[in-house]
Amino acid sequence: MEPEPWGPPWRRWEEIDPDDAAARGIYAPVHILSEGPAGAIVVAPGDTRGTVLVPEKRGGACCGFAEGDGPNMACAACGLLVASRIDDCSLWQAAWLAPNAVRRRPVAGADVGPSSWADLLAEGAGVPPSEPIAQWGEPFGASDRWHWSPQWVAAAGQALAHLLVASEGRAVAVQDGLTATMFQPALDALLPAGPPTRHAVLAGPGRPARDTDADILLVPSHPQTGLAWTPPAPAHLVPLPFGVWLRLVHPERQPPVPASGPMPKYVLREDPPPPSVHDVFRIDWQVFRRTLARLPAVRTPWLREITEPEAVSAFLTRPGRLRGTVRRRR
Repeated sequence: MEPEPWGPPWRRWEEIDPDDAAARGIYAPVHILSEGPAGAIVVAPGDTRGTVLVPEKRGGACCGFAEGDGPNMACAACGLLVASRIDDCSLWQAAWLAPNAVRRRPVAGADVGPSSWADLLAEGAGVPPSEPIAQWGEPFGASDRWHWSPQWVAAAGQALAHLLVASEGRAVAVQDGLTATMFQPALDALLPAGPPTRHAVLAGPGRPARDTDADILLVPSHPQTGLAWTPPAPAHLVPLPFGVWLRLVHPERQPPVPASGPMPKYVLREDPPPPSVHDVFRIDWQVFRRTLARLPAVRTPWLREITEPEAVSAFLTRPGRLRGTVRRRR
């Protein structure tokens, strides 16, 4: 469910009073804001029943449907517009149910409450950091190139915004391994170098007590409630989607040398293992800016410098910048 307003009509930032935006939880300039209703629920298009498409409301799409004209799916029985189907080129396919046209009803046999952290750990549903993604216009499966998962690059954009706020303008060091691959280049580019350095570590259910020198905790958010895991003692928390956090905590290990001989009967794994990703990890900067604009701390001068449109453009186009990161102006 999208807690913020979603869908048309849209308003540009220049048309919105900053105090009104702050009352909605937007503390920095954004391109546009929705004036639609809040509480839209997104489902897979195949999970909808009893609906028909309205071709006249394609929303200016190229090859399919977009949300530009508002709801484009109607109830097959009464004709009421109930959802927005999105399937245009380059967009994730989705059906957004209009909150003012549908309501939630319990289903017999459905789970009463969310899963516990222990249940989630036992299930072990982690999100792999890489997946095969075909290039534009290329049939799926035609390429053997593996790329960083879009879920990971989006999660990194969201978490980086919280990391910057927790840094309070000081250098931040994260754990080695995949965590460093995700965050350390961007943190080094955006934050000043040198001590005193804050330390960010993975923490959460089933993890040992945090180190005394850990200033920032990377914790999982519950996949059903969206709430972040909370430690016994107060700390700066940086939420990560549970599936991404789980793979950071328990990365898939590859053998140091090629295996030889028959596979033991008790070993269960893919053969051959997924290939490595050679591309530089690229954070989703749109998710980063969207998240940062919704954190009150963005109004501090040093963070506002990063979020100004002119400054962001300068960061991203500066010669010699790190691939996938931006360098802070000295």
